[in-house]
Amino acid sequence: MDFSVNIVICLVFCCFWDTESRESNEVLSVINGGAEGIWGETQFCTSGHANGFAIKVQKPQGILKDDTSLNGIRLYCTSGETIESSVGSKGEWSKSKNCSKGYLDSFSLNVEEPQGVLDDTAANNIQFYCRNGEMFDLLKGESEEWGHYGPWSLSCKPGAICGIQTKVDPGKSRVFSDNTGLNDVKFYCCDLNDSNVS
Repeated sequence: MDFSVNIVICLVFCCFWDTESRESNEVLSVINGGAEGIWGETQFCTSGHANGFAIKVQKPQGILKDDTSLNGIRLYCTSGETIESSVGSKGEWSKSKNCSKGYLDSFSLNVEEPQGVLDDTAANNIQFYCRNGEMFDLLKGESEEWGHYGPWSLSCKPGAICGIQTKVDPGKSRVFSDNTGLNDVKFYCCDLNDSNVS
């Protein structure tokens, strides 16, 4: 093989080596996520961990209109970046909610069970625990809470949340459609001493 070709291959390989995802030591999930939608790509903080979040919420649409409620979740990383996976098209982003100290550690999802012929909304809100050593603070999104909070996920301890993957209903093209927006979410944990891309 030509020497110049070797150099090009090496440069391409080296340039893209660090774009791979970080190694996570645990995946956090809950048992009450909605069934509709498609899982998006997993996104990670390139360094650091998540210490805040925001949600994208569609306000109540009124009688005989389609509500989707929760459409997206965004994580704020200690590196200064924001990350998100799949996001629905409805609603507006809230202001961020941030840990006073520490990092996002576990979560619970508010989900409305299937409504039959009535309007389905699936996931409607989310809450997190921030952990700073052995101390915990609760952060809760501001959204309608049709449905119920399910059991809490496992804790990242001794790590912290560093990645996200969401399951979102892409929507239907029919005039009389019942879209549900965000249905489910998974979070990824990284060791606290892991601050770089693997």
